[in-house]
Amino acid sequence: MAKSKENKTNAMRLLEKEGIPYTSLTYDCDEFTDGQQIADLLGLPHEKVYKTLVTEGSGGDHFVFVIPIDCELDLKKAARCVSQKSVSMIHVKDIFRITGYIRGGCTAVGMKKQFVTRIDASAAALPSIYVSGGRIGLQLELSPEDLRRAAKAEFADLTA
Repeated sequence: MAKSKENKTNAMRLLEKEGIPYTSLTYDCDEFTDGQQIADLLGLPHEKVYKTLVTEGSGGDHFVFVIPIDCELDLKKAARCVSQKSVSMIHVKDIFRITGYIRGGCTAVGMKKQFVTRIDASAAALPSIYVSGGRIGLQLELSPEDLRRAAKAEFADLTA
């Protein structure tokens, strides 16, 4: 009997290359579903599930922010922590072009380019968090410190 080979995402390959342990969870989904629905579908506590947001700074550079699914990104705090006058969310149609990931599958690890990344400070106190695995239908569980290391990120106060 042939083994079925798991389709690895860029995020999974990068984590493995760095020797970072993670657990993958899959779910059936054909289109974008928000983080709350994913957490409920998988029976995960909302406070451990994080979403990845991509912004554009006043200078035209892009920045990545990872925040809890039940929170909103405070754009002023976000801008301050990346030394920008302001940041604004990128348009949904630009996500793939900028990151290499699609909406609902975007993660801070393994993007087309290494962007300045900040993870909400609330994650640092948790033993593990869940983030998108790089495609719709895939979540990865890993320690916040390992996510920080893999994404070359820093922790910051990001939410309202």
